[in-house]
Amino acid sequence: MTLTEAVLLILSVFGIFTIIIVLTRVFGLRTFAKMSSFDFASTVAIGSVLASIILNSNYSIVKGGIALATIIGFQTVFAFLVRKSEFFRKIFTNKPQIIMWNGKILHEKLKSCNVSEDNLIAKLREANVHDFDEVKAVIFESTGDISVIHNSEKKGVDYRILNDVKTDYLHV
Repeated sequence: MTLTEAVLLILSVFGIFTIIIVLTRVFGLRTFAKMSSFDFASTVAIGSVLASIILNSNYSIVKGGIALATIIGFQTVFAFLVRKSEFFRKIFTNKPQIIMWNGKILHEKLKSCNVSEDNLIAKLREANVHDFDEVKAVIFESTGDISVIHNSEKKGVDYRILNDVKTDYLHV
């Protein structure tokens, strides 16, 4: 790599990151939020475009900026449609699933979510759970994250916390 190529690479990094910052300011913080599988896919696509712009000399900053604006714009329209249309939400989003309830592992739900018991137990350790009896609910979120709701005071789970969670198979 020549000195000129190195300087152009550095300038392209500054340029494309400036474009990302401007787009994030225009489209909002949700641009990089991991709220849904679509958000995750958008973040991966943005990363791929960034890498292409920086590492591929045939990929211009303008072309990359247009690609990034298109991805982020599509993500924004998609998020709006999911928020405003029940039909769109049902088709394109996954409902969070309960995989453990009141200290009991729901093995069928683990299986349907493709989560192993070892992965579940690792998440319980991360959440500083000492005993299965402390666990009120473990939720496999639509983002792929696992949320652990637990306490040792025998408190129940407020129904609002499970508002969007598929609970039709539980006695909640």
